[in-house]
Amino acid sequence: MFDAPSFFDLAEFPYAHIFTGQEYVWNALSDLKKFIDASITWILPGGVIENGVPLPVPVVLHEGALVPAGDCAIVYGNTLKGGLEVYRNDELLPGASVIMAGATLLGSRMQIGKGVLIESGALLKEPVIVSDQTEIRQGAYLRGYCLIGKRCVVGHTTEVKHSIFLNDAKAGHFAYLGDSILGGDANLGAGTKMANLRFIRGDVKVRTAEGLLNTGLRKLGAILGDKVQTGCNSVTNPGTVIGRESFLMPNTTAPSGYHPPGSVIR
Repeated sequence: MFDAPSFFDLAEFPYAHIFTGQEYVWNALSDLKKFIDASITWILPGGVIENGVPLPVPVVLHEGALVPAGDCAIVYGNTLKGGLEVYRNDELLPGASVIMAGATLLGSRMQIGKGVLIESGALLKEPVIVSDQTEIRQGAYLRGYCLIGKRCVVGHTTEVKHSIFLNDAKAGHFAYLGDSILGGDANLGAGTKMANLRFIRGDVKVRTAEGLLNTGLRKLGAILGDKVQTGCNSVTNPGTVIGRESFLMPNTTAPSGYHPPGSVIR
């Protein structure tokens, strides 16, 4: 009932094995640091990219190497649909990713997939994994140990810390996600906040019809199943677990605990 397949279709998620053998879906967060450390096999090249210094010029990443952006023509099409295109000497560089001038990278343990766009003003703190055709928008802050799937959006003034986005998950505007998991095609309305720490010290517990489940985690935000949608300015309490295709309505605070698939939380 609370394992990952109950919440997510994992068939195309490139890091689905983080959930293998986990009795409870939130157990993946316990293993996230170790998992990301073991999964990063590529270190961002140095040179133009200086640790903690906003990029003075755009940078193109292609096949694990830096390509001078000044030698390239960049078409900023729809990133999520593969519309980001980079040409060099009139030849397309398939799968090239772009880090725009003004983005800041703290550290080099950053695995960036194909066709990724990181916009000006974004700040990424190692370690992070960003999968193919994902867009990290202006003002986004990835605070480390973020595992971002394919075709995702981390949007303007959105802060993500120690969290997982499955494919096509989107947090487009003014959101906070701490110690949370977004399911496939989940979408956060502007201003959604996922609280992850209790006022009263102790482990986060998930309320179910059978009683309280102790997660063993001091910090746990929200688990949103596939295609869950939240309205603008909504909030989830620590330990909120929402089943597939549910709605958290605008200006609503979701009580901690389990909400079954198809819920409408008002």
